[in-house]
Amino acid sequence: MCERGSECYKKYQEWENNEEIKIFREYLRIPTVHPDVNYDDCVEFLRRQAEALELPVEVIEVNPRKPIVIITWEGTDPTEKSIILNSHMDVVPVYPELWSHPPFAADMDYEGKIFARGSQDMKCVGMQFLGAIRALKRDGIKLKRTIHATFVPDEEIGGKLGMKEFVHKEGFRKLNCGFAIDEGIAGPGEEYPLFYGERSVWHVMFHISGTPGHGSLLLKNTAGQKARYIIDKLMDMREQEVMKLENNPEFTIGDVTTVNVTMMTGGVQSNVVPPELMVCFDIRLAVDVKHLEFENQLLDWCREAGGGIELEYDQKCPFVKPTTLDGSNRYWVAFKDALDELGLKVKPQIFPGGTDSRYIRGIGIPAIGFSPMNNTPVLLHDHDEFLQADTYLKGIDIYKKIIANVANA
Repeated sequence: MCERGSECYKKYQEWENNEEIKIFREYLRIPTVHPDVNYDDCVEFLRRQAEALELPVEVIEVNPRKPIVIITWEGTDPTEKSIILNSHMDVVPVYPELWSHPPFAADMDYEGKIFARGSQDMKCVGMQFLGAIRALKRDGIKLKRTIHATFVPDEEIGGKLGMKEFVHKEGFRKLNCGFAIDEGIAGPGEEYPLFYGERSVWHVMFHISGTPGHGSLLLKNTAGQKARYIIDKLMDMREQEVMKLENNPEFTIGDVTTVNVTMMTGGVQSNVVPPELMVCFDIRLAVDVKHLEFENQLLDWCREAGGGIELEYDQKCPFVKPTTLDGSNRYWVAFKDALDELGLKVKPQIFPGGTDSRYIRGIGIPAIGFSPMNNTPVLLHDHDEFLQADTYLKGIDIYKKIIANVANA
């Protein structure tokens, strides 16, 4: 512990009294945690932030109790395409007994580590957007393009009742969006990860029918035999992808297809061969995989296994073209110029999971995922999730430059 009057104590007091840190910690203390999220307190908090910024706020419910909050800073030329700064309000569940600090207390230790669910994923980014807008307004900066800071629900469960539907509604079309910035992931080293595309998420359930009977017999075409065939085929594919990743030092997990068994159900009694088994796979298709060819491969394996297998898709995301990172994308040029002026090292890559960016890219709008957190352990969805105060404050300065560049592109 730092002693009163020491340098570390003075630094701690500086963080404690910083207005941006206070706002961030207040946001973290709102438990917008799954399941059954109540967003009321979050919406009220965001209304107050908009009022303090002297900016208009709109709340849209595409679905009941699933609010989308939009804080708008009008540009000097509102006819130009706008910039969306998107973040999600919800966070994943916690196991409080495995945390060293209460997960919704936003405790800060003497090193400046702020412990809370959402500190990295992604309440930090939402507040850094607002912090950057506050700094730009305070400096009297005028931006050509209108800025919309959007706060959406239910991203952590796929965004089905949030951004997925919102992008197809009149409320979104009215925003006149030309480019979006969304979340990324922390970088454990000096480089900042930057994401320009995402793999396609397929959650595939194989409902496998077979010959039922007594467990003492050697029946043909049982569900177990067929399940083994399907599992072997997909796990062999998994091993091939592991080798691709291990043999190419330039690859990240987003460059390969991942395959994992996530659920297996069936059977009624230990001595009864069941008439049906279900095996579920979480498959994330790399951007170079042709979806129709892959689905046909799954169907071929089902036939080879003996038939009687039905596929059910809990998720089957279509192919979404990644955002182009070259001179043809004026927003990227402006974004990259800001990074270069700040002297930041970035590593462009495909996002390993799924974010709301895929829905924005899916309607043809370029989007980049970027969370300005380097030299930070990746703790999203983990116990003791934290973000260091200085890293958070530096992120506001980074976004200030990026937003100004992109909005004036």
